[in-house]
Amino acid sequence: MTPVPTESLFECDLADAAATRGAAAVLAGLARPGDVFALRGDLGAGKTTFARGFIAKLCPDEESVPSPTFTLVQTYPSEMGDIWHFDLYRLKLAEEAYELGIEEAFTSGISLIEWPERLGSLLPRKRLDVTLAPGKTPESRRLVLVGNKAWAERLAPVTAARFGGWLRG
Repeated sequence: MTPVPTESLFECDLADAAATRGAAAVLAGLARPGDVFALRGDLGAGKTTFARGFIAKLCPDEESVPSPTFTLVQTYPSEMGDIWHFDLYRLKLAEEAYELGIEEAFTSGISLIEWPERLGSLLPRKRLDVTLAPGKTPESRRLVLVGNKAWAERLAPVTAARFGGWLRG
């Protein structure tokens, strides 16, 4: 069994919500069908802001990207396939995710999962963990990306360019 990666591939400070959306857009540009982005962080950390920036990049005609707090999942069609935005905060059992279409999302879509720890062993090992933590100021966030070797290779050109040179890290 392959161990879950624990070393960060990239870390940086995000000055504000706009920078969080910008970082998400950069990662959206690397996304492929079947990708899983596990969005980690406390309440108010910026997970939904990140998801909105990601979806806006791949679905520019989408006018509204509501938080799936109550619906648990929202889907958005894109040229890359459907983007599935899950908020699993209210899930009681990991198996309840099957009712939300999680298997289809993992197979053919791009999954953004808030509160991924609620999936337990159902969370794929092949994923990118995106952690948002409090930064040095109330508006800022610390972004930490953790993934496997394949993600390290995909991220290498982007992290070398420091996300286009506009992020501080």
